Amino acid sequence: MVKLSGRIRLIHIPFIPKKQKGQGMVEYALILALIALIVIIALITTGKQLINLYSNITATMCNYHVGC
Repeated sequence: MVKLSGRIRLIHIPFIPKKQKGQGMVEYALILALIALIVIIALITTGKQLINLYSNITATMCNYHVGC
């Protein structure tokens, strides 16, 4: 903002050029895809262990007659 002879004159400075708006969305999409890929790989590699853990927890709860 520049003040000239009692009047306020606004100077428009684009913070993000129009070319880069789409680029930012693509970068967010790539980051989201990478996170999804990491989660899928983690679930595939530890899936059986998680199923066994869940089964053990539910069996223990049933032994104590809680939520069964």
